[in-house]
Amino acid sequence: MLLWPLCLPAQQPVGTEDFHNPEPTIPAQCYTATDGLHNPCWACHTSRNGLNHKGDWVLQRAYAFSPAGSHNHWDNLFRDLRNAIAAISDEEIISWIRQDNYTHLLRNSSPGPGYRPDLDFSKGFDEDGFARDGSGWRALRYQPFPGVFWPTNGNTDDVFIRLPALFGQDEKGRASRAVLKRNYAILEQAMNVPDTREVALPAYYEGAARNIPVHRWRYPLGTEFLHSVRYIDVDAQDLRSARLKELRYSRKLQNPDTTQIAIAYQHDREEKILGWVPAFHGDAERGLMNAFGWVYQGWIEDKAGALRPQTREETTWCMGCHGGIGVTVDSSFAFPRKLPGDAGFALQTLRGQQDRPQAGHRQGEVLTWLERAGGGDEFRSNTEMLERFFIGGRLNRAAVRRAAIGGDRDLHWLLAPSRERAIALNKAYLVLVRAQRFEKGRDVVLSPPRHVHREIRNGDTGLAANGRVYSDGRLWLE
Repeated sequence: MLLWPLCLPAQQPVGTEDFHNPEPTIPAQCYTATDGLHNPCWACHTSRNGLNHKGDWVLQRAYAFSPAGSHNHWDNLFRDLRNAIAAISDEEIISWIRQDNYTHLLRNSSPGPGYRPDLDFSKGFDEDGFARDGSGWRALRYQPFPGVFWPTNGNTDDVFIRLPALFGQDEKGRASRAVLKRNYAILEQAMNVPDTREVALPAYYEGAARNIPVHRWRYPLGTEFLHSVRYIDVDAQDLRSARLKELRYSRKLQNPDTTQIAIAYQHDREEKILGWVPAFHGDAERGLMNAFGWVYQGWIEDKAGALRPQTREETTWCMGCHGGIGVTVDSSFAFPRKLPGDAGFALQTLRGQQDRPQAGHRQGEVLTWLERAGGGDEFRSNTEMLERFFIGGRLNRAAVRRAAIGGDRDLHWLLAPSRERAIALNKAYLVLVRAQRFEKGRDVVLSPPRHVHREIRNGDTGLAANGRVYSDGRLWLE
């Protein structure tokens, strides 16, 4: 079921006939060769949970690609970038990543029907995590999703949330920080308690939002997220570079009820059976909308390094994970993974964070993922993680546990790349920027990965026969 707000003109869902990749919603990681033993897929594809009815854990057992998706169109993965990386000096890449390319976008983006960037990073954030520029954005501190979102695999990032202005006003319509903080606390109760636990929720939000009902695992209408994706600056306290690779934005424009959500998942299953390629309403200027009322819009570097609007195909790439997999909570990732309470409302850093288990698990999430995936990334191409933690091909569990709760290390120690690797990954991405062929992929690898399929033949992955299928993946953390 495809939804579109009544305030915007009706139009047909976006087709993919003119795309280089006819099904860009399938990320490159889904083409991993498991060899019947290595399973990074469990983190995304899991059993039904909360209001997420996807229940796609069976994709671990058997490849089930559409005809359009059976060929791996992420050609950039297979480019050998080593000579191009070597041609970029360390001084050049360090200078590149420390240049600010966001302020120009902030000050010069033209008004349009979509989101116009309005967060001024340079003014910083206060002790409650709110932006000092008055924009209303609030910073989140969260445990990064396993694999591709770890700094060791090429990116740093931060995430911000903003509730509608009504949530920060008292019953007389006056601005109130106290009311806003209480409403965020209510939202955290509604979104971050896993479905294995009961929680007593108030019927409504507070203050001027007193007539807005609280729904478990559903954000209020008008909730916004902002996500910056950056290079790795190993000399920065939190590893984030001044330069942005991407700026990603989402907003909840419709709020389907539980029945509509269930129908949307049923339609998704029917389309999957028919082998149809997902289609979405919208365009590059306004963003694309998924079946659950969220619109997604993005900017990415142009050849000169300035942030430009993403194309329709580049934005469609985002849609596969936001609403198309079994693990998300109301199409989101970061908020349900924030540190509990006030500690989770601050600028992102891995320093001081320790490896927490997923909901229902006993050991840390990172340890579990490394065990099941058999490497430090989905492709098992991160040689540095293999050398650090896989001794003789076997995971050194004791070493990884040092970053778990009660250990003497943290996630920064566990998941940050060495200076040499960080510089090489930054160079590899700059090569992709200069080529401007993001429709062929934006994942950075230092050499063509050996454990990735170019063509998929649907059928048994071999994981079930070896007891390597898991239906216990959860976005929520203990």
